[in-house]
Amino acid sequence: MGKIIVFGAGGRAGRAAVGEAVQRGHHVTAVVRDPGRYRDLEGPGVRLLAGDATDADSVADLANGHDAAIMAAYDPAVQADMFFKTATQALLDGLPKAGVGRLVVVGLAAVLETADGTVLMDSPGFPPEYGPFCLAHAAGAGVLRTSTTTLDWLIVSPAGDFDHDGTRSGRYSTASANAASRISYHDFAIALLDEVDEPRHHRTHVGVETA
Repeated sequence: MGKIIVFGAGGRAGRAAVGEAVQRGHHVTAVVRDPGRYRDLEGPGVRLLAGDATDADSVADLANGHDAAIMAAYDPAVQADMFFKTATQALLDGLPKAGVGRLVVVGLAAVLETADGTVLMDSPGFPPEYGPFCLAHAAGAGVLRTSTTTLDWLIVSPAGDFDHDGTRSGRYSTASANAASRISYHDFAIALLDEVDEPRHHRTHVGVETA
């Protein structure tokens, strides 16, 4: 049993992570911008708090006493490239101050390499209109990759996309980027919590798909 903080707990990936963590017996701090909108997250094992993942002091205060953090937050009101870079740096600065040693970040398949080593967003036929948001994610990942932090971080993304109507199969596997690949939010949460409970990958980006 541990203490896990989930930033962006109100989104679908964040909610799934909260549910999986509680099911495993963890105590969870669910962080959202407006708790009044997410009262349904409250329950046994879950503490709902307001917080700002882009503010290092807020991150440190909220995460104090936790064993691991999951980052699933995004604020559409903020320019994407600024949000992901700022939030990543805030986590890198705040989590070590709070004594948190493990960070698992929800990533994007578009910035993951395919089996032939091509970044998915650079593959033929990738929709160019998605480019700015993908580059924003890549910028956040770049902050992690170039950091000298002692924080043990990992980016986990679908290998392709989420199966939005998918159910829990309890099975997943790691995979290179593949636009046709799918994983349910439930199985994705299993992958996230596995990397919290028994970390297997470190300081890299892995894709997962339903096995």
